Amino acid sequence: MIPRPRGPRRLADRLVRAFSALGAALGLVVLAWILIEVVHRGASSLSWEFFTSLPGPPASTHGGLANAMLGTLAMTMLAVAMGVPAGVLAGIYLAEYGRDTAFGSAVRYTANVLMGVPSIIVGLFAYTLLVVPFGHFSGWSGAFALALLILPVVARTTEDMLALVPNAFREAALALGAPRWRVTSGVVLRAARAGVVTGAVLALARAAGETAPLLFTALNSPYWPRSLAMPTANLTVTIFNYAMSPYEHWQGMAWGASLLITLVILLLNALARVLSREARP
Repeated sequence: MIPRPRGPRRLADRLVRAFSALGAALGLVVLAWILIEVVHRGASSLSWEFFTSLPGPPASTHGGLANAMLGTLAMTMLAVAMGVPAGVLAGIYLAEYGRDTAFGSAVRYTANVLMGVPSIIVGLFAYTLLVVPFGHFSGWSGAFALALLILPVVARTTEDMLALVPNAFREAALALGAPRWRVTSGVVLRAARAGVVTGAVLALARAAGETAPLLFTALNSPYWPRSLAMPTANLTVTIFNYAMSPYEHWQGMAWGASLLITLVILLLNALARVLSREARP
């Protein structure tokens, strides 16, 4: 057997490493550039008035986005309440009961497709399903659209985390006489809870920054969100509207809202990394 020369292999290895390092450095530079720009332009807009006041008139230099923050929080929490339990239950079914069934394969394929569907398509679907029949925009339809974005991420993450639990756990619990549902909820799900929570946090981070679904469902409002049955103020659509306005004060508030959302998403991703480390055996 004739040994292959090492020179070309070493050269190829070094080239691949160099291009990989260059790609990683380029990504970090772009991320740092975005963060620096958002902080530089948005930090000056953050004030007590920004967090406590309603938006002012177009030509005014006063006002805040408290209503948009409250509306975003309400719709996001409602979306989590709808999407996370459904996603966890779907993941449990895929991992524990429908792993090798035709219906389980169909559910898994559907979840994979939903994860790749553009958010604007989800917004159009929610618009057709909830806005058109009722004749008005609402926070409920916005929360429903966000829940559709959360559900497939939680479902697939839950399935993957439950699949990592050793079968010995299941067999030991079944050998003690525990019913299957008790084994799943009390042993398997408990062993994978950190990973499941990580998936829910990542899904929340994805939904928190979406604009397109809310444009077709919740729209926006300059008033306090007294009911989710009417158009509801939210940060992402407000950023979209204010960034295109000709008023310097509104543009500054758009940068401030962008900074706020960026910080929230960074915190959620940091929390997800901490939880993922706890989920490792």
